Amino acid sequence: MLQSIEMCAGAGGQALGLEQAGFGHQALVEIDAHCCNTLRANRPKWNVLEQDLQIFKERAKDFHGVDLVAGGLPCPPFSVAGKQLGALDERNLFPDALQIVDAIKPKAVMIENVRGFLDAVFKDYREGLKSQLKKMGYVTDWRLLNASHFGVPQLRPRVIIVAVREEFADRFEWPEEQHRNPPTVGNVLRDLMGENGWRGLNAWCERADEIAPTIVGGSKKHGGPDLGPTRARRAWETLGVNGKTIAEEAPDRDYVGMPRLTVQMVARLQGFPDDWHITGKKTAAYRQVGNAFPPPVAKAVATNVRKAIESKATRRLHLIAS
Repeated sequence: MLQSIEMCAGAGGQALGLEQAGFGHQALVEIDAHCCNTLRANRPKWNVLEQDLQIFKERAKDFHGVDLVAGGLPCPPFSVAGKQLGALDERNLFPDALQIVDAIKPKAVMIENVRGFLDAVFKDYREGLKSQLKKMGYVTDWRLLNASHFGVPQLRPRVIIVAVREEFADRFEWPEEQHRNPPTVGNVLRDLMGENGWRGLNAWCERADEIAPTIVGGSKKHGGPDLGPTRARRAWETLGVNGKTIAEEAPDRDYVGMPRLTVQMVARLQGFPDDWHITGKKTAAYRQVGNAFPPPVAKAVATNVRKAIESKATRRLHLIAS
């Protein structure tokens, strides 16, 4: 089995997708204690390192030769919701990630970030990143992928950066996107929303007849759990969802009004399987889910990364045998 190192692992969205794609995990690095608890609760055998990435990079050489270095680096430096300081933002961890890649020298690198990374203001930064990886022996490409094109019932565009060592580069292809709509919010959440026998369930499901808008919120800076700023909440209102707070449970039998989503509901909209338990109290749990990378998207990209690496190895064995 191919092995990976996961940087800024969060609640495990990308790590889970990598696992589904056939990768094992040598280590998962995450500074947030709540996220680490979630990772350990779901995969007790995973090597979860609760530490800053800047600390981990000092021992990265211990993992020299691991097949894949992956991670979802902090989004604020490139997010349009922030100041877009890029390289000037103290939260920018790309330099640390590059040092880790240089120390481990994996066959491939896979990094997720927000769509703002592709803004014109960051063109020089992107080209500089590509140049640095080229000096290390990698061919780099990036693409904006929408989670809804991979079966996730949510409009969630994210940039995926893939760097593959030159010897494997010609064998990597971006995954094919689905050309059909994923199920609607009403269809996806019907059973969870109706857990307590809510009489208004059918009417709500008919109203919630689109996929979810991008799940935002979960920021430590902006307080408690909600479905985002005013514009995001309005989008949820069109689906009959009150996005001002997150609920502890589904509406009761005689509830009247717009229901709120629970953490489990939001996790399902992010593409997490129901058996993936998000630990912690409501605020901490929602932050984990709100910042997650949908596992189905991670799985699709990582599957093609694995195929590129393995196809080269298979070809080499075939040549030796012949």
